[in-house]
Amino acid sequence: MLHIDQPTHREIEALAHRRALPTVSIYLPTTPVTQEAQADRTALKGHLKDAVGQMEAGDVDKRVVTDIERAVSELIEDDEFWRLQARSLALFAAPGRLVTFRLANALAARVEVSDRVHLKPLLRAVTFSQDAYVLALSIGHCRLIAMNGDGASEEVGVPGLPKDFNEALGKRSHLEQGSMGRTGTMSESALLGRYCRVVDEALHQILKGRDRPLILAASEPLSTIFRGVSRYGHIADETLAGGADHRSAHELADEARTVLDGLHAADLAHVHDVFGQRAGQNRTATDVADAARAATFGAIDTLIFDIDADMPGTVDPEDGKVTFSQDHGLASYDVVDEIVRRAMASGARLLAARSGDIPGGGKIAAILRYAF
Repeated sequence: MLHIDQPTHREIEALAHRRALPTVSIYLPTTPVTQEAQADRTALKGHLKDAVGQMEAGDVDKRVVTDIERAVSELIEDDEFWRLQARSLALFAAPGRLVTFRLANALAARVEVSDRVHLKPLLRAVTFSQDAYVLALSIGHCRLIAMNGDGASEEVGVPGLPKDFNEALGKRSHLEQGSMGRTGTMSESALLGRYCRVVDEALHQILKGRDRPLILAASEPLSTIFRGVSRYGHIADETLAGGADHRSAHELADEARTVLDGLHAADLAHVHDVFGQRAGQNRTATDVADAARAATFGAIDTLIFDIDADMPGTVDPEDGKVTFSQDHGLASYDVVDEIVRRAMASGARLLAARSGDIPGGGKIAAILRYAF
């Protein structure tokens, strides 16, 4: 199982606002297999050497360089830290501060030294989350299963969630007097509706305020009835068909991941459609300089960007003018990363993508709030 400490949006925003010279950003692919972690520690030593070289080339105070080098070296030597890893490690070091995140995404190795954190790869971890819930719902069973980005799945204890239809309706239900199809004061459909409302009431207590997709594993008519009464606004359109009674949480989660992948693909396709519509209204930007200016003035609604883009330079804080550099240095940073930072500050939606997923085929694509 992967050991993940994925950053929250609040933590990412805090990192985006932080300024300290020097700030070292290191991204490192890792293995969750403890016995193979030594290679990752060796790789981090190499990246640290690279960062130290950049700081020395920028005439950083030797005491500051030594402090950062010592802090990262102590992490490299920490056996317990390397015992629990995921697929990537994000490390940010500045004078008196060292922050790490273990991520489920497989990210490329990268070292950046400037006065700010390099954000783009970190945002990939929160763009298309692999977290979701599966509700296995039938007459004989009712379970909520949590799917986590580390590939693990587990049944969630939900206060008030009935274990089955009979428990939901209580001992005085019509079922205690006979089968579901028996004529009574309530129809079969009405009884199923009551069952689904009891389930929804219990789920509402833990799902309210969340935005994780909820994937149903249910047969008809329960699937349709539950959708009709549920207050949760993030139920996936696709249902896991077939009986869920005898499938384990792990089996249901494996099936649900294909649904989750479909949701992500549909989301990206929708963004492409909107981009095409807005292009005809002069409300898009694919040129980095145009996007930088739009971000500076808060004009970006949605930003899709290449997490592997590497465009060193600076962006003017007042007018957004881009000045490109030939090489990286302490006085420069990744321009696309800075556009992302400014778009985030104005509440834009951010989509960290691979190059083939970006409208226009460039490094960046912005949907604007108005013609700019």
